[in-house]
Amino acid sequence: MHFRINGTLKSVSPPANTRLLDFLRHDLHLKSVKEGCGSGDCGACSVVLNNKLVPSCLVLLAHLKPREINDILTVDYHDHLMSDIKASFISCGGTQCGICTPGIVVSSYALLKENPSATTDEIKYGLGGNLCRCTGYTKIIDAVKNSQKMAVQR
Repeated sequence: MHFRINGTLKSVSPPANTRLLDFLRHDLHLKSVKEGCGSGDCGACSVVLNNKLVPSCLVLLAHLKPREINDILTVDYHDHLMSDIKASFISCGGTQCGICTPGIVVSSYALLKENPSATTDEIKYGLGGNLCRCTGYTKIIDAVKNSQKMAVQR
């Protein structure tokens, strides 16, 4: 397999029955991708695969023809979106225990890449696949909105 992970080209030969989540965490040591439910319901393991948000716990490498995989460690040198989102989550208090945070940040990234002017309702819908037991979502939504403001100011 040849692909880019967070901008770095990789060539690997993992077993085909490996989940993308396990490959990222165990083979590539990307502990930022979290396993929550293992059934695609919580969003903790969300990654952007070929420009599409996916739960990595449901993707088998045997079915994968990756070109590009991005998680919370993505650095977008062209538009600074990921760094703006991370800074907003910190400044707005959009994180608590940290289990869901990487998946929510990645989902926010995917949402704002597709729809930089998302309304509050669109943000709520875009983050609907992510479960958080700590924050109550208000600070998370505030962080996404703040990211939008930061992007406009650039």
